[in-house]
Amino acid sequence: MARQVEIWNDRAEIANRALMLCQIAYDQAITKGERFTIVAAGGSTPKVLYELLASKEWDWSKVHVFWGDERYVPVTDPQSNEGMTRQAWLDRVVIPAANIHGIPTDKDDPSIAAAQYEQHIQEFFGVSAGEFPQFDLVLLGMGDDGHTASLFPHTPALKVADRLVTVGSKDGQPRITLTVPLINRAKEIIFMIEGAAKAKALKAVLAPNGDANQYPSRLITGNTIWLCDRTAMNQKQP
Repeated sequence: MARQVEIWNDRAEIANRALMLCQIAYDQAITKGERFTIVAAGGSTPKVLYELLASKEWDWSKVHVFWGDERYVPVTDPQSNEGMTRQAWLDRVVIPAANIHGIPTDKDDPSIAAAQYEQHIQEFFGVSAGEFPQFDLVLLGMGDDGHTASLFPHTPALKVADRLVTVGSKDGQPRITLTVPLINRAKEIIFMIEGAAKAKALKAVLAPNGDANQYPSRLITGNTIWLCDRTAMNQKQP
């Protein structure tokens, strides 16, 4: 699969470039007479993008929003990815409630929630068990440790290849996350990476060879565009 790396000066430039790519992906889907499926990410850089998306005059009835991962907290919790996305973007546009596909976090057992979200995705795309549907666009960030979504270093979630959704773990706290093969199946994947704290992990992830168990973002090998700022790439301003 293709991998493209772009270097930008700061968060604002990354967000504006991501906005352009979202527009292209939306246009391609709508031109074909199809709905547009986008997978949202948590984090500060995506939040800037979401604030920009809120000003778009899209046909929101054809836009369907999913999430790549979620902390196991209510949507009202400040740590909720869905909550952040709603405040920055979805609450500010006229999108049908049925088009917002949040990850359930109200089950006693996170594995039940993961199975429920998987079934929801299967029903939405009309695929059978064992089939992997294709999102139009997946947005991802990357942690200082090289994780993406809730695919953390040396955790069982990295090895799940026969499910769409699984339970991740961070410091003993459960997360719900899309699996590696489902993410890789997307038509396009956009990473948004900024900050000097990410430089070590980013170098390891983009290297020709390396340990994907240590740096899980290496597992994302689909059609990816990496939008990185200069500090993350350990480059000085020109």
